[in-house]
Amino acid sequence: MSTIALFISSLHRGGSERVMSNIASFLSGRGHRVILVTQYEYPDEYVVDPKVRRIILENTENGSGLFSRLTGFIRRFSELRKVWKKEEPDVILSFIGKNNIMAVISSAGLGIPVAVSVRSDPAAEYDSPGLKRAAFAVFKKAAAVIVMTRRSREFFPAYLQQRLLVLPNPISEEFLTDKASGQVRSGRIVAVGRVDENKHHRRMIDAFCTIADEFPETTLTVYGSGELLEPLREYASSLPVSDRIFLPGQTDDIRGSISGASLFLLCSDFEGIPNALLEAMALGIPCISTNCPCGGPADIIEDGRNGLLIPVGDEKALTEAMRRVLGSKELSDAFSKEALKVREKYEPAKILSMWEKTLTDLAAGTGHPGKGAL
Repeated sequence: MSTIALFISSLHRGGSERVMSNIASFLSGRGHRVILVTQYEYPDEYVVDPKVRRIILENTENGSGLFSRLTGFIRRFSELRKVWKKEEPDVILSFIGKNNIMAVISSAGLGIPVAVSVRSDPAAEYDSPGLKRAAFAVFKKAAAVIVMTRRSREFFPAYLQQRLLVLPNPISEEFLTDKASGQVRSGRIVAVGRVDENKHHRRMIDAFCTIADEFPETTLTVYGSGELLEPLREYASSLPVSDRIFLPGQTDDIRGSISGASLFLLCSDFEGIPNALLEAMALGIPCISTNCPCGGPADIIEDGRNGLLIPVGDEKALTEAMRRVLGSKELSDAFSKEALKVREKYEPAKILSMWEKTLTDLAAGTGHPGKGAL
C-alpha cells in the first residue's frame, strides 16, 4: 500500500472539498496511509475517515500588500515543504488553482510525483495571463494533470495535453439508495449551490416569476449560502410571488431537501462536473442546466434525452425550458427515467477506484497513470 498525501485549502463545505473528503476516506478504507493537508480549519467541515492523518498548516493568511503576499507565499512554501520532507509520501494529489502550483514547487527535488487537479473551468481557475503562464510552466514538472471534462483539454498547450487525464466526480453514496429515488414529484423547483455571481440564482428567480401564473402549484427553493444570499432574499421578498420563493440557506441534508422535486436548475457561467447536478439526476429529478465551459453539464446531460441544456446567460431559453418540462408529464417522466442512469456511470466505487489507480500508478512509477480513466 502507498502513502498518499492530499492537499486542499480546507474541507469547508463545497463541491471540491466534498470530493477530496470522499477520496481521502476511500483511500484510507482501502488500506493506504493517507495524509490530508489543509491550510485552514473551519467549524463546519466534511468528515473523513478517522484513520486519515489531518495536518493543518500554520496561519499563512496573506495581507493585501505585495510584501504581505510574498511573506505568505514563503510561509506556505516552507510549511508544505516541511510536511513533504517529514511524511515522505509516495505521491501527492492537490486540488484547485494556486494550490496546484504550490504543491509542485514545494516538493521540487524531493522525488515525489505530484498530480494536480483542476476542478472547474481551467480558464476560471487560471484567469490572468500571469497565473496562466505560471501554471503552464509549473505543470510541466507535474507527474499528471487531472481535469474534469473532455473539453478542458482545449485550454492547455499540446505539451501538457499528453499528460492530461479526465477523472470526473463520483456521486455520493447517499444518493444511490432506493429511498433516494422514485418519489412523487411535488411541484417544487429546486437549486443547490453557493449563492454567488457564477450561479445566477437571480436569473432563476426572474424566470420563475415569468411562468409562475402558468404553473400556480409550483414553488422555487434555492439551497446554499454565500455573499449574495441576503441581497437575493431582499430581492425575492419584493416580488409579487415572494410567498412561493424560498432561500433557506445551506442544508445539511441535500438528498432529503430536494428528493421528489419536479425540476432542478443550474444556471452557472462555468462548472467542472457539478456535484449538485449529478445528485439531482441520481434522484430522478428532471434537470435544466446551462451548457457552460468547460463542458461538465454537457458530459452529464444528453440534451433532450435525460435533461435540457441551455445557452449561458439566456434567461428566455431558461424560461422556455422550464415551460417545456413543467408543461409535459410525458417529457418530465422520460427525463426522470433517463437521468437515473448517471448512477451507473458515476458510481462512487467505480470512479474512486480510477482515482486510486491513477495515484498508485504514479507512486509506483509504472508508466502513464490512470489506465481506464475517461
